[in-house]
Amino acid sequence: MTASSARLFGEELRFYREKAGYTQEQLADLLHCARPNITRYEAGRRRMPPEFVERADVLLETSGALKRLWSRVDWNAEVEYPDWFETHVEMEGEAVAARIFQLSVIHGLLQSREYAEAVFGISDAAGKPDVIEERTVARLARQPRFLEPDGPLLLVILDESAIRTVYGGPGVMRRQMQHLLDVAELPNVIIQVAPFGCRQAIIDKSMAMLEMPDGRTWVYSESLHRGHGSDDPAIVAAHRRSYDLAHGAALPVADSLALIADALRGFKDDEDRARADRLAQEQSQRGQRRRLHRGGPRIPPGRRPRP
Repeated sequence: MTASSARLFGEELRFYREKAGYTQEQLADLLHCARPNITRYEAGRRRMPPEFVERADVLLETSGALKRLWSRVDWNAEVEYPDWFETHVEMEGEAVAARIFQLSVIHGLLQSREYAEAVFGISDAAGKPDVIEERTVARLARQPRFLEPDGPLLLVILDESAIRTVYGGPGVMRRQMQHLLDVAELPNVIIQVAPFGCRQAIIDKSMAMLEMPDGRTWVYSESLHRGHGSDDPAIVAAHRRSYDLAHGAALPVADSLALIADALRGFKDDEDRARADRLAQEQSQRGQRRRLHRGGPRIPPGRRPRP
């Protein structure tokens, strides 16, 4: 089920809302979200978070009808992207090959769910679970066609900063590193790391080059809060040169994966230390509570207050 099913879900949501006598604003207040979100849900333009669906089922007395319909919608086909990013996503969905250089953060095509949630959790979506969920779904929706054995060629060069910058804590990072190692086993995926020591040859911004079925190359890069895409031959040539420099400076594949595995072990050690510190702190607090209890006023036998 695709666009029509998303719209059908929205129509059913509106039907049950009106039947229950609620305005969009009233339902938004009950679900603790903004009224424009209800408008988007009812128009089928935005995925309603599952916890909202469950609460709406109860509030609107639908006997679970909304949840059953929601589960049949292919929400990956319905996610929204910023206008400036939408063209790139469309091109990415048709590309036969992608060559990517990424700074500071793991590229979206290689992110695990937990990692993506952590990244969005420190963005302008911080403190907004429904927005974080929506953006995470949108990001993960781009991955399936690349992360399968017969998918398009995916060549990714990660600056070492991307695997050293911590998002979500050592546990999330450990699982993200394992995800990279797992994905790297696919025959169409190659992951390399450009180590810190070779920065003189590395470009100063993330970029992607997409090879299209008609032979064109589409390049995409980002500045602050904005993306820039082009298939102009001169711009493509400049990006290709930058990518080739990054590729020449990057570690060989085997050494790159060894560096990622080393990072995984480091994050696991950090996670184990953090767990041990938490356990020691809890034991210390329990010990303090016991000492406080034992040091309290003693009541002679026979003079204890009755319950």
